[in-house]
Amino acid sequence: MQFLGDRDEGAQSAQIHIHNLGIVDPADIDVLRHAQHAATMSHPRAKGRAMTFTTTVGPSPDQGGPANDADAIAELRAAFATQKAAVLRDPAPGIDQRRQNLRALAGVITGYRHRIQDALSADFAVHPAGFADLVEILGVAGRAVFAAEQLEEWTAPEPRLAAPGLLGTAQVDMAYQPKGVIGLISPWNFPFDLSLGPLADMLAAGNRVIIKPSEYTPACSALLREMMAEVFEPEQVTVVTGGLELAREFPTLAWDHLLYTGNPEVGRLVARAAAENLVPTTLELGGKCPAIVHEDSVTADTVAQIIGTKLVKNGQMCITVDYCLVPRAALAEFTELVRAHMQEHVPGFASSPDCTGIITERHLNRLVGLVDEARARGVDVVQIDDFDQNVATRQMPLTLVIDPPDDLALMREEIFGPILPIKPYGKVEDAVSYVNRGERPLGLYVFAQDSDAAERVLATTVSGGACVNTCAVQGAVPALGFGGIGRSGHGRHHGVDGFREFSNPRGIVRRGQDDLIDVMFPPYGDLLNGVVASVLGAAGEGDAT
Repeated sequence: MQFLGDRDEGAQSAQIHIHNLGIVDPADIDVLRHAQHAATMSHPRAKGRAMTFTTTVGPSPDQGGPANDADAIAELRAAFATQKAAVLRDPAPGIDQRRQNLRALAGVITGYRHRIQDALSADFAVHPAGFADLVEILGVAGRAVFAAEQLEEWTAPEPRLAAPGLLGTAQVDMAYQPKGVIGLISPWNFPFDLSLGPLADMLAAGNRVIIKPSEYTPACSALLREMMAEVFEPEQVTVVTGGLELAREFPTLAWDHLLYTGNPEVGRLVARAAAENLVPTTLELGGKCPAIVHEDSVTADTVAQIIGTKLVKNGQMCITVDYCLVPRAALAEFTELVRAHMQEHVPGFASSPDCTGIITERHLNRLVGLVDEARARGVDVVQIDDFDQNVATRQMPLTLVIDPPDDLALMREEIFGPILPIKPYGKVEDAVSYVNRGERPLGLYVFAQDSDAAERVLATTVSGGACVNTCAVQGAVPALGFGGIGRSGHGRHHGVDGFREFSNPRGIVRRGQDDLIDVMFPPYGDLLNGVVASVLGAAGEGDAT
């Protein structure tokens, strides 16, 4: 991911890089260029007026947000009632309407590019503009464009095999219909990608959506509210902002589906509240994602992939590498490769504009405490920078923790910051066993030149997603379902998997001719006995007596 900071490259080179990540295909660049125009000309919110996307410097003040949580809860309930009523009036928007919504989403996310960059910098203290462009803006636009292009295929009924002997010429299909009103609770680490990305799937499926962004990112949350109000009527998409009481109220409503992205502890509370109304949930919960390095892959390229991923958002990413498992004999070599990579490719990273600030001082203090605990226990701690954490910018240097005991907090908790424990193993089977003794992770990464060895690791582990010889890319492919298993979550979004997650799969039988459906109705007599005898005879079954 060395290209993330190359902001002065030519347009053609930039398109190639984006395509390689699967975020936006070069063929779609023109679609994005015209997305704002299409949104202005065709979207109902824009009819009768000229739609303009403001690009002034700095995040705007809250666009009419509630003054307190009581007002926010009242607003939430009113928006919920409005959307429920809209579903009754128009339960299944057509493909054209869905495309308009997706184009409006792509248009607004690209049109607010500079405001998004500024809001991220305001909330994180430091945030690289180029990475905001790549993931928070183009990533979302790419998902919306991709979904719009696939709608004909995704929405088409799927023929299923019928039993012609029983059902004759009946037509049997699985049809995907909108679920209705969906609640979306998004996290702070990717405020736009993890709110508007899933929104693309939900709109593709024909739903109406209420988004509750994180209170840890007030500038981004206010901007989200403004952006969605710019292009969508409240009965289609609404953003509600508030604090703890709003967060508690949100999952208690009788949603038709609820998506929560965050940590397992809060995820459990959300699921419990949703269960009171039997609301189906999608939970994206993260966890401790391991990287298993085979003995044949203790190389500079392996380190570049692992460390490059760890530096993204300075470790504040649910699918980053949480810890590494490396051959015991190569432990010192691996550590030196990390040091060499940092010195050669990203010297002074922790004080650079490419190093994202930790979201709050409290989060920063927690990370410092994890390192302090390791030092106090006599564990080898290697800080890969001469720069100490900066309270003003909340930037923190990458720190390696060598062979930490498993009872340390940093081995029991998801780290979510620039700390990388490195655990040695004897045989690769030991590494697999270590991973399998823990909770099933959201992502698992194996580095091996021997493809058979890599496949054995994949076959003997379970995770939400996985990569071979890279990390986290499973979360950047619009066509690839993304989600967890067990403690790391359940359900999927992205692509057709997201479309189906937020759709009701409705099995439909249309009766034809020449069927034997009546055989199931009383009174049961010769017709039923003849059918049963015919089936058992064809199967070679006789009378047991």
